[in-house]
Amino acid sequence: MPKMPKPNTPHPSTATTLNISGGQRSSLLRRDFLSSYPEDDDDSNSTTAHSHPPSHYVQSWVNSFRRDPGRRITPATVVHGVGSSKRSSTIAGGSSRGGGNSGGGSSREEKERHIGGHYFDLHAANVNTANTQLSRELKGRHLQMIALGGTVGTGLFVVSGSTLTAGGPASMLLAYAFISGMLYCTMQALGELAVAFPVAGSFSAYSTRFLDPALGFSMGWNYALQWLVSLPLEIIAGSMTVNYWREDIHRSVFVTVFLVAIVVINLVGVRGYGEAEFCFSILKVIAVIGFILLGCVINIGGFPDEGYIGGRYWKDPGAFNNGFKGFCTIFVTAAFAFTGIELVGLAAAEAVNPRKSLPTAIKQIFWRITLFYLISLALVGLLVPYNHPDLLGAESFADASSSPFVIAIESAGIAILPGIMNAVILVAVVSVGNSAVFGSSRTLAALADQGQAPKIFGYVDRRGRPLISILIVSAFGLLGYLADLDQPSEVLNWLLAATGLSSIFTWASICLAHIRFRKAWAVQGHSLDELSYLSQAGVTGSWIGLFLNILVLIAQFWTAAWPIPPTLPDPDAVDEFSTAPEGARRVVPTVPTGNGSGVTINNQGDVVHNVFLQCSCVPIIVLFWAGYKIWFRTKVVRLEDIDLDTGRRRAGVVYWNSHSAGGGGARARGLPVFSLLTKQELEWERERELRGMPRWKRVYRYLC
Repeated sequence: MPKMPKPNTPHPSTATTLNISGGQRSSLLRRDFLSSYPEDDDDSNSTTAHSHPPSHYVQSWVNSFRRDPGRRITPATVVHGVGSSKRSSTIAGGSSRGGGNSGGGSSREEKERHIGGHYFDLHAANVNTANTQLSRELKGRHLQMIALGGTVGTGLFVVSGSTLTAGGPASMLLAYAFISGMLYCTMQALGELAVAFPVAGSFSAYSTRFLDPALGFSMGWNYALQWLVSLPLEIIAGSMTVNYWREDIHRSVFVTVFLVAIVVINLVGVRGYGEAEFCFSILKVIAVIGFILLGCVINIGGFPDEGYIGGRYWKDPGAFNNGFKGFCTIFVTAAFAFTGIELVGLAAAEAVNPRKSLPTAIKQIFWRITLFYLISLALVGLLVPYNHPDLLGAESFADASSSPFVIAIESAGIAILPGIMNAVILVAVVSVGNSAVFGSSRTLAALADQGQAPKIFGYVDRRGRPLISILIVSAFGLLGYLADLDQPSEVLNWLLAATGLSSIFTWASICLAHIRFRKAWAVQGHSLDELSYLSQAGVTGSWIGLFLNILVLIAQFWTAAWPIPPTLPDPDAVDEFSTAPEGARRVVPTVPTGNGSGVTINNQGDVVHNVFLQCSCVPIIVLFWAGYKIWFRTKVVRLEDIDLDTGRRRAGVVYWNSHSAGGGGARARGLPVFSLLTKQELEWERERELRGMPRWKRVYRYLC
């Protein structure tokens, strides 16, 4: 019997909740699962597959880009059916009770005429994101590495140099620890929401469902634009990194190579994307661990002509630089370095079993990234002084020659390792560019499912790929050819201006959505025992995360309006530290900014320019929110009207068991059969598993 392929249909447990008995539910699950498999006569087809002409395979490949009408399992009667009047009328401008009734014979056109031609159907949006056509093929290891791949990039390897310059090694460690604590609360909130509602769009869909559709619209487009701009940025960064080896080749050549590679990976499908990110992330993990070991050896053994280093640079030039303002400047830079950690929540809609794999991924990815950042940056602070001239002479945030990791290795006199480290940086920026296509395409497709973007963006082909969104995002990668301009750093600064604070707003919206979810959960009479996964930080952690995100925003406004003075390198320090030939680098006094770029400050006009660059994301978000709210006249969803049923995963889990009783013909055909366990049975099983473990392992399982 040939091995059967896994179904590409959305998981049945994500469908809209229906009032059916347990036996009926099991029957429906089994029937939906089996309907996704070919019939028994596929065996005969498989034996004669070699006889198909080449045109057959070409036609099959072409058909894979077409939409499969059978992939969406939610009929129209569920979207606009009886009993949905309360939820669908919530957003009709005016009354939350009688503004529009989706049942009782009232059509969408009648609602639009009633409220002036503009209507947002919240219930339909919830159903569409819950029953996405995206393919569920990601496993736990993919989820962990997707977040790692989207986070560890230029923010750690290159931009950390600007944090070291701005605040010194002690401020750098404190700021990164501060952001880590903030993100612990945020990621725990995201984990609870994503396990309960593994829907398309994730946090932007949560803002629409639990807060206000206008806020969900602005958060969704804010997140999509963040990754849309990140794609050409990372491609430009990769082309600039190649200059470490070859400066005689036009950057546009490498821009083409990187863009084609990224597009091909994303067109392979979500499984191919997950495998690529898994390989990229493994390389980055090996590089970071290798640098940590090498850094310890260098610190103990010292540089060739200096001997033991220890904490020398914490005394001279010092542990802090630019005082409290330097510390606040690092806040935003550290947040920029953690951008992408939330991708694990966005990928939940394409996970095979999010209830099982997502909690582990949420916990482990946080600890891995935090430990990698804190340990490696602690060593960077020991090996590279904050006034090193190569740090001060960076052309842009993508200038790999200003990476403190590369500087530390070069200072040790190791010939080949700087080239290897630059290769790792190259892999990192391509990996983040790959994640940019994934993050923005899935967000655009989810916005289209909710009616907040053109419908064409929601086109999903037979292989579960949001094809049109991927192509649109890839077209933005053509901006990478701006790398051939005479002043690429200015282009990078303006591109970064549109997304400088995007992650802060995204993380704040996650915390706020979790707070509202918990309130609605209690108001509607639910118990926390009904949830499969609870945030370890609880609602208190979400309040703390929201407060800390607001503090970071305030720090960004303050440091942008009153920047720290420009930093000039000490001329005498060039001979002491620099490994580059004299005169090889032109150093321009710049003010380090939140995203790692540098802005020249000579007069008050430059300060205004700096404020606009660092805070332009705010008016964009406000414009999107206000425009949508005025057009659709939306209101904050009332706690008793929040939809807690559509797309929610129950506490029980579906196990794949090919030997279950009652399988009938399915078991005879070698197909898996569903069996359901209640949450109490799952807890008993988990207790039996933990009972024989030593204490240290039980603590590890709780944290990771």
